[in-house]
Amino acid sequence: MAVPQRRTSKTRKRMRRTHFKLEVPGMVKCPNCGEYKLAHRVCKACGSYKGEEVVNK
Repeated sequence: MAVPQRRTSKTRKRMRRTHFKLEVPGMVKCPNCGEYKLAHRVCKACGSYKGEEVVNK
């Protein structure tokens, strides 16, 4: 049975886990109102998408 011979040090453990980090979602500025919004989604502030009004605010 495979059992580690030595305890994994804090440094080794943390070096391995450096790749498990959260990524920030792609935020872009709305060309209509200037608010930051998620890419490829309707702006919550003004209700526009690609320069056209989609949702009445």
